[in-house]
Amino acid sequence: WDIIMLLLMVGNLIVIPVGITFFHEEDTTAWIVFNVLSDTCFLVDLVLNFRTGIVVEDNTDIILDPQVIKMRYLKSWFLVDFVSSIPVDYIFLIVETRIDSEMYKTARALRIVRFTKILSLLRLLRLSRLIRYIHQWEEMTYDLASAVVRIVNLIAMMLLLCHWDGCLQFLVPMLQEFPHDCWISLNGMVVGLAASRTHLRFFAITPVCQNDSWGKQYSYALFKAMSHMLCIGYGQRAPVSMADLWLTMLSMIVGATCYAMFIGHATALIQSLDSSRRQYQEKMQNRFREGGSFSNFSESRQ
Repeated sequence: WDIIMLLLMVGNLIVIPVGITFFHEEDTTAWIVFNVLSDTCFLVDLVLNFRTGIVVEDNTDIILDPQVIKMRYLKSWFLVDFVSSIPVDYIFLIVETRIDSEMYKTARALRIVRFTKILSLLRLLRLSRLIRYIHQWEEMTYDLASAVVRIVNLIAMMLLLCHWDGCLQFLVPMLQEFPHDCWISLNGMVVGLAASRTHLRFFAITPVCQNDSWGKQYSYALFKAMSHMLCIGYGQRAPVSMADLWLTMLSMIVGATCYAMFIGHATALIQSLDSSRRQYQEKMQNRFREGGSFSNFSESRQ
């Protein structure tokens, strides 16, 4: 069950941002089945957490009392897990079935569907579960293996943040109806809503007048995000709109933080590679100092 949940968490954290931002149709059978299956599994896992033993921090004891487990879970991760397990697709299906074809095109209905799409981002809170699984895995390793695992996990987390940031770089202009001064319109990848007012379905599931494929849009968005996070440039062009400006600053802050954490973990890893030799040298130096001080004391007595 843990392996299934781990694979589902990784899949959700990668696929959901891309689906919300770039996919043309989110009401396809495959997309709905994937999300409904994921929501169901996470709801089941939420219930199972009330019956799962808790390992004490020193790894010497396991709490198996159901009442203690329930109280600890309610006071710790229950709220985050519950919010991330909200069955958004069930809500989406109910809203879609209750709205007829004419009502579906009205502004109010489109705002409801649009809000439901944004609500899907709550699933990204499932990252907390992934971090807990990784932390348990790190506790099972020691010394060099633990340091290597931390480095690998940090690199994977940085790549995941780059992926999220790339989707965010495209999602914000999309929610703004692709203004003329956003980086997407300036690069000619999408014609904004002002150029085609008849395509009101943009509010529901897809950007209007899409010129480029979603793969090309994602590639440019990811390149822009990684350029910001690695502090090597602005991407293809400097930000013009205020939204792009603030997104750029946010990306730089997140990237600088990840870079500092990576340097710290890399330094700890390098030190751990030669820990035994360094300890031996320190012991020998201490013995030489003690021996030198003893010989000086003997000479002074003579």
